[in-house]
Amino acid sequence: MTDIQHDTQIDTSARPALPDRLAVQPRSPHYNAAIFEHDIGIRLNGKERFDVEEYCISEGWVKVAAAKALDRRGQPLLVTVKGTVEAFYR
Repeated sequence: MTDIQHDTQIDTSARPALPDRLAVQPRSPHYNAAIFEHDIGIRLNGKERFDVEEYCISEGWVKVAAAKALDRRGQPLLVTVKGTVEAFYR
């Protein structure tokens, strides 16, 4: 029974390194399914954001959905917000 409990613990060394750019949408070339197996957070200008669709650390921007607006394919329109971006594992 102790072996089962040992296997359920999360190994923090097995987490992949966070990339410079990451997107939530699977059809994006910047999508990485292995990273989304873990809980990640995005901090923009020192404040944690929970509505980020895509980010780029080196260019300093995040993309968030714009209210209820949709594009012609039914996907939310994204607004770019610039600032200091930090990505981290929770």
